[in-house]
Amino acid sequence: MKFLIADDSADMRRCIKEYLPDKIETVECQDGLEAIAAFAEHRPDWVLMDIEMRPIDGLAATRQIKAHWPKAKIIFVTSHDESRFRDAASQLKVEGYVLKDNLEQINQIINRTPNSQKSSI
Repeated sequence: MKFLIADDSADMRRCIKEYLPDKIETVECQDGLEAIAAFAEHRPDWVLMDIEMRPIDGLAATRQIKAHWPKAKIIFVTSHDESRFRDAASQLKVEGYVLKDNLEQINQIINRTPNSQKSSI
């Protein structure tokens, strides 16, 4: 299984990796622009996307990824718990929305979303 982790903090990317299954491949990037390019190149099974990044945020990057690869499985991993972000994520039909203080939820979402378009937003 291959994961793309997009977060502007190297420490957070490292922390997220600790919650992922063993023996997986990860690709890391620090902004939405890199995430789009990395998705095109690596075609990961899952994308773990932060929302607040520059120059392109996670919402815009997800919009572009989903426009080209509608079956892309994306989970937002963010510190933003506001309804406007959750609503935006829901409209993008992502597989999940995880707060950074609940990273254990990543595996729960992955395990219950084999190939379906279930959402846990």
